[in-house]
Amino acid sequence: MNDQLWWQRGVIYQVYPRSFQDSNHDGLGDLPGIESRLDYLARLGIEAIWLSPIFPSPMADFGYDVADYTAVNPIFGDMDNFDRLLAAAHERGLKLLLDLVPNHTSDQHLWFEESRASRDNPKRDWYIWRDSAQDGGPPNNWLSYFGGPAWTFDERTGQYYLHQFVTKQPELNYRHPEVLPAMLDVMRFWLDKGVDGFRVDVIWLMLKDDALRDEPPNPLWDGVNPHDSLLHIYTQDLPGVHEIIRSMRGMLDDYEGRMMVGEIYLPLAKLMAYYGRSSDECHQPYNFQLINTPWTATAVRTAVDEYEAVLPDGAWPNWVLGNHDQKRTASRVGFEQARVANMLLLTLRGTPTLYYGEEIGMTNVPIPPECVQDPPALLQPEIAELIGRDPVRTPMQWDGSANAGFTASGVTPWLPVAPDYATVNVARQDQDPFSMLRFVRQLLHLRRSEPALHSGSLQTIPLDNDGLFAYRRTYPEADSFLVMLNFGEKSLQVDLGSVAAKATITLTTRLDRSGAVDLASLRVAANEGLVLRLPLAQRQS
Repeated sequence: MNDQLWWQRGVIYQVYPRSFQDSNHDGLGDLPGIESRLDYLARLGIEAIWLSPIFPSPMADFGYDVADYTAVNPIFGDMDNFDRLLAAAHERGLKLLLDLVPNHTSDQHLWFEESRASRDNPKRDWYIWRDSAQDGGPPNNWLSYFGGPAWTFDERTGQYYLHQFVTKQPELNYRHPEVLPAMLDVMRFWLDKGVDGFRVDVIWLMLKDDALRDEPPNPLWDGVNPHDSLLHIYTQDLPGVHEIIRSMRGMLDDYEGRMMVGEIYLPLAKLMAYYGRSSDECHQPYNFQLINTPWTATAVRTAVDEYEAVLPDGAWPNWVLGNHDQKRTASRVGFEQARVANMLLLTLRGTPTLYYGEEIGMTNVPIPPECVQDPPALLQPEIAELIGRDPVRTPMQWDGSANAGFTASGVTPWLPVAPDYATVNVARQDQDPFSMLRFVRQLLHLRRSEPALHSGSLQTIPLDNDGLFAYRRTYPEADSFLVMLNFGEKSLQVDLGSVAAKATITLTTRLDRSGAVDLASLRVAANEGLVLRLPLAQRQS
């Protein structure tokens, strides 16, 4: 019997609310817009929707600067809109995850307004304040991810406050005994409403060195992004952060069927610690290995094997190819290989997260300088093309009408629509039997229907050909599947007779062939991926 939980069996789909669907014609996506597209998402075959932040915010970092954790930003709607969206999602069998931002708030949050009111305010130490260094400058050499020092001087009280992102995102002090209980109350508020869990922003940054020691220089810095010039040993991954996360998980476990996934950019050995020694921290510490791995069969297979090898006992894996901070897959690996990438993502063992628009092959959109909105790109224009995130946050391409169906004709969307929207859109691909959308939808439904693909074990298969990656998915007393991926632009033949004599093509990336094949002489076309069924009766040991 399959006893996997929903967040283990299903696929999470990330919605960037500003860019998904505009219902009131102001150029910004909103909650009613998302609700209007729920039937599309349910038909797609996903299990859960993760919403990037929807809380009130001055939008200094597009919602990751929260001014009120228990309300809805008016640009997206109101609490009634949220309640209707949540109910409508649940009616369709979809779960809903919110983006929790516990590391920092907006400088307009009431907590910070009290904290900066005076040095003796009861909430003063809810944030990290320090006197100037002897030279009058910042207390230490810590740097912001978005450029410049991680400290801003407050004229009113004569001290610096810490922020690892923009100056308008002061960092909470989790060494103060009242801060964590306040954040747990925030989580309870939304859980009581019925949300199914949280994606937790920068969860590995929530504790800092109490002595504020300078961070050492990075001897391997490439000279590009200044933040990388230091080794961040005092601002991230401190041992005490695990106690904070265990408290969050303990509270979450009071609610049946809820889950928490943590955003963590760390090497594998350190990432694994965030499952918890007793599986009592993140249900899923996000695994970004595929984003940073060279797109070759050998490199990807190595990444999969290394990740599987270090997973703690009982830990459930997860995979990500893109998100609101990373290049779109089709821009990184090419449109043809994007199909192979989606097959990889949706057939590996573990929970996949699919970024909106990846199912139709959306690409990075060039943003004219006058349209740039992303804080790091504005603060560091000299490297904007390298660090700017606007290109991956552009409006969802629904159809070939003006503004790609995202908003009404004559309205200027908050970011430019991709120039290819007339050909790369949901409506057109829905009518094309060989489209990317049709392929992803079929793959998602195959994954849901087959225990081996959503819950089975994984075994990678050694091959002599460096251009191919093959693995088997197996589940007791059910058909198993062989996945074969060609990472190159040449057709290749491989002998997999040791796996089984025959197999049946269940799905290809091109949706152009089916039927029985001889595994001893299997030909895989250029840029092709295959899902091959190995019936239980034919499966070899």
